[in-house]
Amino acid sequence: MTTRVLGIDPSLTATGLALPDGATCTIRGNADEGDQRLHKIAVRLRDAAIGVDLAVIEDLPTHAQGAGKTGMAQGVIRLALIEAEVPYVTVTPATLKKYACGRGTGVDKADMRMALYKRAGLDIRDDNQVDAWWLRALGHDLAGHPLVQLPQTHRDALAKVIWPGRDLMAVPA
Repeated sequence: MTTRVLGIDPSLTATGLALPDGATCTIRGNADEGDQRLHKIAVRLRDAAIGVDLAVIEDLPTHAQGAGKTGMAQGVIRLALIEAEVPYVTVTPATLKKYACGRGTGVDKADMRMALYKRAGLDIRDDNQVDAWWLRALGHDLAGHPLVQLPQTHRDALAKVIWPGRDLMAVPA
């Protein structure tokens, strides 16, 4: 059985998604759209969440848990997943970077993209989609179905992820 995982890198201007089938996309919004960007994210996410067993969301950095605009995107995404009855876990940026690159600090977008190319052979140029792909890969690894082989130093990051409260191995295919 394969768990259907959705990776989400939240942003009001460019929310990256990694879909269960491996495709990636970005939900784009412009400042002149105002709060309508939130509605756009919610609608697109509801569609993307159909049939998903687990969503993995990049959380706000620890020092910015109350950050305004990104916090609003976080709220809309979580609400859409709750409404779709999709359990989710959150992953801090440092944990995601450690999973992808083996270290949680000193990692930039280019490092994440290079790690994706080296590990999966994918050359995705949108940084939001790269993060979403890694979030999806982390979710698959949590569920016991890794998409790529990583050294244990990378996989140690999985211990920092709080499970959604159910056994993902029991999810029907």
